[in-house]
Amino acid sequence: MTVPSDVDAPTPLPGVEGATRQSGAGGVGALVRTLRTSAPVLPFLAYVVVVLGVPTAAIVNYAFRSNSGHFTWANLHTILAGGQYRAGFETSLKLAFVTAIVPGILGTFIAYALSTSEHATFKRITSATSGVLAQFGGVNLAFMFIAAFAATNGVVTEWLRPIGLDPWNHGWSLYKFWGVAFVYMYFQIPLMILIVTPAFAGLRPAWREAAENLGASRWRYWRHVGIPVLTPAILGSMFLLFGSGFSAYATAEALTAGTVAITPIQIGSILQGNVIVGQNNIAYALAFAMIVILLVTVIGYVLLRRRTSRWLR
Repeated sequence: MTVPSDVDAPTPLPGVEGATRQSGAGGVGALVRTLRTSAPVLPFLAYVVVVLGVPTAAIVNYAFRSNSGHFTWANLHTILAGGQYRAGFETSLKLAFVTAIVPGILGTFIAYALSTSEHATFKRITSATSGVLAQFGGVNLAFMFIAAFAATNGVVTEWLRPIGLDPWNHGWSLYKFWGVAFVYMYFQIPLMILIVTPAFAGLRPAWREAAENLGASRWRYWRHVGIPVLTPAILGSMFLLFGSGFSAYATAEALTAGTVAITPIQIGSILQGNVIVGQNNIAYALAFAMIVILLVTVIGYVLLRRRTSRWLR
């Protein structure tokens, strides 16, 4: 048996050993720098996984499971084929559309008025108020509107009745579709103001001055510069309003007690035990369909905001 000597050992090329050590040290250093840079993001990623990822995975899993645990399309077929679940989706989509368009238009005009105002205190008060009202909903909001617009003893109703403007005498009801839409606008308009105001602040004064120097009127400036630049931001904000109106639950439930069939109320009813025999996973299928619609809404918002950011920087 021959033992290799030191003479037989291969001699490394000059500089290779040092380069290898430097590469290893650089790789470890790069890894350390990457971990140090991403460390502040890790708690947020953990929050997203625990609070959003795990529940979403559970919803997707059970949405395609039968009562016996086997894969099935029956749950989605049940909610899309017709009946109360499909009617709930149609009502929810209609409610979301109405409470996105009308507050979107009104909020845009209010945001424009704020952006052109020279009163800094008024701007701060309006922004702070919009931030509070955009988060105001649920039972408190429903009770406030019942106290104000109830048919018999509502405060505002009592004011309008002597002058012949009682809305209840014209077929309007607080506890039906248009009543719920009216209540939703209370927090949808402030939300629109909050998210679209920065877009108006991004309009550069130099654009207006250049248009005026070229002889353009105020209308032509808005037609060819202002409106095209702001349209993606406004539409993106309406996408967010659509998602907010589509997913809102507590206000409609407290206001109508389920008489207006919308998908969030139907999911809540199923979770409370009001389940038809053999349809235990219908709530998961409804939630899955809502996730798909909200995902499309978020993607549309992101794409529109990305287009807006090209100009409003």
